[in-house]
Amino acid sequence: MDCITICATCAAPGQAPEGAALARAVRDGLREGCVLRLVECLNVCHSPVALSIRGPGKMAYLFAGVDSAAQAAEVRKLADLYAAAPGGDITDARPLGALRHCLIGRIPA
Repeated sequence: MDCITICATCAAPGQAPEGAALARAVRDGLREGCVLRLVECLNVCHSPVALSIRGPGKMAYLFAGVDSAAQAAEVRKLADLYAAAPGGDITDARPLGALRHCLIGRIPA
């Protein structure tokens, strides 16, 4: 089962954490079979909001600097592309819009 993990404590200096707001926005319309969870920290505190996607036997991805208000639809699109990608290897990230520029790491399976 694929899983999107969002940092609940990510916050720009002087602002409230935005991870929970992103999770709420992503949850509406998220593909069936994809689990969404909040965690306390993904250790990318310098560039909130951070999220990852991973699945058993698949490549994992880490994103940071995700705008919780503007990019929820792109995160849902990520879940769709990831589910369809053999081994989780997304070869064409253009459908992800600006989210593709938030990628900071790809971890092989």
